[in-house]
Amino acid sequence: MNWLNFFHNKTTPLKHPFGRGINAKLSEDEEELFNKSYEAFEHKEILKAYEYFFKSLENFTNDTANNNIITTMKEDKLHFTIFQGCAKITGYITQENLYAEAIITKKSSASVALKRHILDRNYQLTYAYYFSDSEFIKLKLYHDNITMTPQKIFFPLREIALNADFDKEYIKSEFEGLRLEEISHLKKLDVDELQIKYDFMQKNILEVEKKIETLPSNDNAGMQAFLLLNTLYMIDYLLVPKYNFYQKTSKKVQEYFSEEYSTIEAKNKELRIYINKLQAMNFEEFSSNFYNATYTFNQIDKTPKEDMDSFINESLLKIRWYKNNRYKQIIPTIYKYISYYILYNYGLNPVVKELLHTLVEIQNPAFFHSLGYAKLYDEEEQSFARKKIISKIEDIIEPHLARFKLLEAFGEELNFSSLNEFSNSFYLQIQNLNFEEI
Repeated sequence: MNWLNFFHNKTTPLKHPFGRGINAKLSEDEEELFNKSYEAFEHKEILKAYEYFFKSLENFTNDTANNNIITTMKEDKLHFTIFQGCAKITGYITQENLYAEAIITKKSSASVALKRHILDRNYQLTYAYYFSDSEFIKLKLYHDNITMTPQKIFFPLREIALNADFDKEYIKSEFEGLRLEEISHLKKLDVDELQIKYDFMQKNILEVEKKIETLPSNDNAGMQAFLLLNTLYMIDYLLVPKYNFYQKTSKKVQEYFSEEYSTIEAKNKELRIYINKLQAMNFEEFSSNFYNATYTFNQIDKTPKEDMDSFINESLLKIRWYKNNRYKQIIPTIYKYISYYILYNYGLNPVVKELLHTLVEIQNPAFFHSLGYAKLYDEEEQSFARKKIISKIEDIIEPHLARFKLLEAFGEELNFSSLNEFSNSFYLQIQNLNFEEI
């Protein structure tokens, strides 16, 4: 069994990144490369083992290498660079050990508060730790290769990559004016794309405000919560903000679900205040919170499918309750909320991830069309591009049938009578997917 990526990540090419994660596919030889790495470690061929291991982590977009990992051999040392968002991890490997580091910022620009934060972070890390040399504050990893295996090195490298990326974004957000180092690999977004995203955010915030005003005057806290949380999840998944924008949005979502002793009404009020601040954000400030980058590791560990199925079931029961109590205006929002919540909170295998993304495309045709994608649903005509949708689902499922013979493309089983019925049937089919290996 392939422990690293339970499913080969053969996804339909996208022109833009969506959500948090790699947004790319691994090599078709990923499992074979991993096995070769394991065998080389067993035979103490350390440098060859690492070469195979790094090749197994390489990812591709439209069959073009993303260069998320670069390796070179020099004088019996394997030098490597790993890219993870705004972090660049560099290091080398000898027969005896591995060394890796990520430069965060200049030591001379660090305030006392930042230094204190860095010290606190060391207590939260398992493998890596912060230190400073004569010029920079760095995150560092040192590991010996005596009993090394691909599994043993995966998690330390993942830790330094994910935490260097997160901490650089967090530090830029929390310590105003601080300059980050080694971010020349980040790519700016086109102004036209930024304008599309900005306009989409403004339009949706206005629509949410109008919808809240139309809700029943009594007992509407639950409906408000769906509208507000869905807005933040949608912004995160479709727009993919970074830096201060991302940090504050994720903090608001986290606080909403962690504050046990606060009322729903109070938490809704906090979300509305924050969303109003987003609405007041001008285009220049908005644009400063975006970049495109290459990623090597997913942020979230794989979630058992049973957990996702349970969440879908609970959500569909809530929809049934609102429908029976004639609160039909909130139902389309909950159908969108289900996908965004799962994509935000769960570590998904590539099949489910791409299927849910397809549903998101169908539910947001105007936005995707503005980015250059074909419409899968016509809002004015309330009609579906049925053949395209069925074909898209088949393209997602088909590459995995050799391994998971009980998987079935379910496009023909969907209910195309309305968008609500379609979404409902889509989630039921997601629950029915069988990934058992025969």
